Amino acid sequence: MLEARSLRKAVIPSTLIDNPSPGNIQPTRLAIHVNEDVSSSWVYMASGSNVYKLQIPMQDSSPVSKGKESLLIPVQTQVLNSSVVNRCPHRSEIQSIVLCETESPGYLVLGSVDCYGHLIVSKLDSSGKDIDRLTYSVLPRDSGVGEGSWAGLCFSPSQWSMAAVARSFCKSIDVYDQDIHLRTLRTLWYPSSLNFMKNLSNRDDSSILAIAEGCQLTIWDLRMKENGGCLHRICGSLGDIFYAVCSSSTGNIAVGGADRSVTIYDPRRWSPLSRWINCSKYEITGLAFSSVDSDYIYIQGVDYEVFCGQWKRNDKVFSFRGDSNWLGFSKCSNRDVLGGWCDSGSVFVADVVGANGTKINNLQDFSNGSLGGSSAAFSSTL
Repeated sequence: MLEARSLRKAVIPSTLIDNPSPGNIQPTRLAIHVNEDVSSSWVYMASGSNVYKLQIPMQDSSPVSKGKESLLIPVQTQVLNSSVVNRCPHRSEIQSIVLCETESPGYLVLGSVDCYGHLIVSKLDSSGKDIDRLTYSVLPRDSGVGEGSWAGLCFSPSQWSMAAVARSFCKSIDVYDQDIHLRTLRTLWYPSSLNFMKNLSNRDDSSILAIAEGCQLTIWDLRMKENGGCLHRICGSLGDIFYAVCSSSTGNIAVGGADRSVTIYDPRRWSPLSRWINCSKYEITGLAFSSVDSDYIYIQGVDYEVFCGQWKRNDKVFSFRGDSNWLGFSKCSNRDVLGGWCDSGSVFVADVVGANGTKINNLQDFSNGSLGGSSAAFSSTL
């Protein structure tokens, strides 16, 4: 059983971000990292062509208050620190940002991609300090010619130098090893969410991609040439677009979108384990399995609401709401800390633990940026 330890609300200083850019329906312009002493969290946000960061306190406080239907009531808090991230700037609107753990303790990798597919990766200090240790930039294969659109990004959980960039209107996924282009995957529909998955059969964590494209969930193997690398397709209802896909440390895969339902799949048989019909009032644009207990999942919709549910029983545990449209929303990579950013200028940070105070499961759930990205176990018995 999960319970909310705290829910905090802070206001972005108007001198930092006055009028944020509108972005896309997928709120993938936020990433969050918690300091080792859990005293505060760093929230990274993208608006226009820049990336900003805020430090939000997370000290223990009185038990979180609840309203009707287990709706959490946020506690107002102050921003401890705020600044522009010192890095190579984009020339167009940033669509997605991702934080990734590295092999070097104490360092993080921050990646961002703009609407034309331009990728910039920087190495940061985990304490929130900007460092000039590593920064590289990768231009799209077509040099950004054409119309801009939503673009997504994910890093391999075992090899942070490997990244995949999705471009919606181009119907393409470009895979890079740092600034070296490895391969381009061509989707049939417009991609809207992606993440690397773990293949337990050969311990290769950098070869399998799960992609939500149109009304289909597709699985791709970067080592395979047949069918353009596509291993498997699962079709949803025609016209109901999938906006989010995520996977748990136990191997289950969740997908949700315009049909307002979440379906959990077993990758060994590609059969649905559970289908939570009409769990959200509006379109689902973000998903993430809990790192404490993978039987629980966080679901984010366009009606400002985020809720935690037990997907096996289709049971909602608690929820909270933003005060306007979500511009960015994400879950921390190795703990159940959620961060959200509304176009009103409010930032929400929720800390969730097990009923006995458990914070991190032994099986880590590596999130790759938005609520729609994390690693998973993947069986090769396709």
